[in-house]
Amino acid sequence: MVMHQAINPVDGVGVAYRVIGDGPPLVLAHGTALSSAIWRAFGYVDALRDEYQLILPDMRGHGRSDTPPQPESYAMDLVVGDMIAVVDALGHEQAHYLGYSFGGRVGLSLAVAAPERLRTLTVGAGSSRPQAGSFDKLFFPGCIDVLDHDGMTAFLDRWNAHRAWPLDPATRAAFDANDTRALVAYLRRTQLEPGVPDAALEALDVPTLLFVGSEDRPRLSDTRRLATLIPGSRLAVIPGFDHATTVAASEEVLEIVKPFLEEH
Repeated sequence: MVMHQAINPVDGVGVAYRVIGDGPPLVLAHGTALSSAIWRAFGYVDALRDEYQLILPDMRGHGRSDTPPQPESYAMDLVVGDMIAVVDALGHEQAHYLGYSFGGRVGLSLAVAAPERLRTLTVGAGSSRPQAGSFDKLFFPGCIDVLDHDGMTAFLDRWNAHRAWPLDPATRAAFDANDTRALVAYLRRTQLEPGVPDAALEALDVPTLLFVGSEDRPRLSDTRRLATLIPGSRLAVIPGFDHATTVAASEEVLEIVKPFLEEH
């Protein structure tokens, strides 16, 4: 499968992406420390490729995209610019967008910055809140310092020990494949993100679907809050899954997502 590259015109960072299938364009944006490979591993590509042109970017600092080591390279406006650069490279005025976790937060920011570029917005386990302390809640307290000083194996072992379910092999492999220096820079910069203002979300005029796992303690309340802010948005709580396992539950997720996309 051919990997393409779009260049962010603001800072010259290269964003790798794959294109699969044919039909209306649908961007699938992954979460922290993962890559576009998860969409194939978890079954989304096979389920959607006959109906959509799937656009699968590796977020900057992840996968095969450029991995700048400076925290300032991971400011949200630059990441939003990456998504626009990818869609522009394919010549599309608009695209459907589905993002999970970090990818969902990028989607919210993109919808506020350039709503005319989105046909629909689907956010899984996203948050518009300020991000200080968010990774300590998602992974474990002190997780960034552990990654920085002790490396990825120590990070994964500590995270696994804090979880109710063991990490699946695809997620562990995706985390292991990261450039640790770039990932630490991304994590540290994300901690400084102020979030998306409530007023901007209340003014949003993009068809929006929100989903989250019932056991996703950090993001269940955040997602419910988004549903109260974004006009006309739909909320689906998927029973029995936490933050790491919801995205892997493609059958349950797509039961919700596919009808929403077909409607628009």
